[in-house]
Amino acid sequence: MTDPTTGTATDVSVIRNVRPWGGDAADLHVADGAITAVVPHDATVGPAAGGVADGEVDGRGLLALPGLVNAHAHVDKSWWGKPWVSYGGEPGVQARIAHERAHRDELGIPGVDVTLAVLRESVRTGTTAVRTHVDVDLGVGLRGIEVVREAVAELGGAVHAEIVAFPQDGVLRRPGVLELLDRAAAAGAEHVGGLDPATIDRDPVGQLDGLFEIAERRGVGIDVHLHDGGELGAFQIELMVDRTLRAGLQGRVNVAHGFAVGQLDGSRQADLVAAMGEAGITMTTVAPIGAASLPLLALRGAGVAVGLGTDGIRDLWSPYGTGDLLALTTQLARLSGLRYDEELVTAARVASADAARFVGREVHDLVPGAPADVVLLDAENVPDAVVRAPRRALVVAAGRVVARDGEVLV
Repeated sequence: MTDPTTGTATDVSVIRNVRPWGGDAADLHVADGAITAVVPHDATVGPAAGGVADGEVDGRGLLALPGLVNAHAHVDKSWWGKPWVSYGGEPGVQARIAHERAHRDELGIPGVDVTLAVLRESVRTGTTAVRTHVDVDLGVGLRGIEVVREAVAELGGAVHAEIVAFPQDGVLRRPGVLELLDRAAAAGAEHVGGLDPATIDRDPVGQLDGLFEIAERRGVGIDVHLHDGGELGAFQIELMVDRTLRAGLQGRVNVAHGFAVGQLDGSRQADLVAAMGEAGITMTTVAPIGAASLPLLALRGAGVAVGLGTDGIRDLWSPYGTGDLLALTTQLARLSGLRYDEELVTAARVASADAARFVGREVHDLVPGAPADVVLLDAENVPDAVVRAPRRALVVAAGRVVARDGEVLV
């Protein structure tokens, strides 16, 4: 669906004169929503007298990156687009859960309108794919998943989304939630989630056994929010490593946050990271300020894929967040101590091409066969783009121009 107040998304056949990943000028040819060819740009080929034919985009020599991938979002929770909501409630995970449950209905959460608002803001800044955790609990049932699917459909392909059925209020401590997660998986949710098995349910073995049983039976992935630090957190990751190997779920289990990994010392950290790599367990981070940074380069070196996400954006947990994943990439790079050009390029890849697996894609890059998800921006090179996070000049998703110069067209 197109919002007539914001313009019209247009189909693309070729994006001319762009610099993929800061390289030489090239033309990206597009058909059926995918990149079909990447060829060197020839200034003598194309519309005469500087004109632009239908379906052609003049890239003006801008830097081109793949569409950004938000690997950890909560698009069902945001109050983006509504009048300011003052932060309330008590600190701590348990207190935030209670506060959210008490006030989400009055804000229309979950709702298609608020979900659309935050998704459109994400598109404006270049996000074209998202893994979103959607609350599943005894109060809302599976309604949040239906809301997110409807909002994604309204955008007509501007955002590709995978859903994690997320038990924000606990799994075992709320009888009936495991059954809801099973129903969500049976109905098409790509992943089932968990939350601090030790400190929320106080039964890490029981929660993880329940999640892995659903994952094996329904053929879905697992994505566990793990805030528990130190050895308690490490112990729960080890439980996941063991179950992943026994279930043959390598590459399908993710640890979100995983603060414990950043808190462990020397050889203990190295051993745990190596075990995660062997089990094909992935991690997602939201680059939080004040928490121990994940050893990003060490994780990647051990074969542990790392994704970057926004977490909540202006919700009942926090008034912060803008949905701008490139700005968050700047934060990730700074918190990780990345300074060399190749390290800054790595940060950009974490937020885009290398996150393909987090949204169920084989490839998400500026190469033939990849979805035609492209972000153009005025930057000298990729390190410059990561450090400055300049305005996105053009956003193409599935072969359509969906945002231009800060204006969303869907």
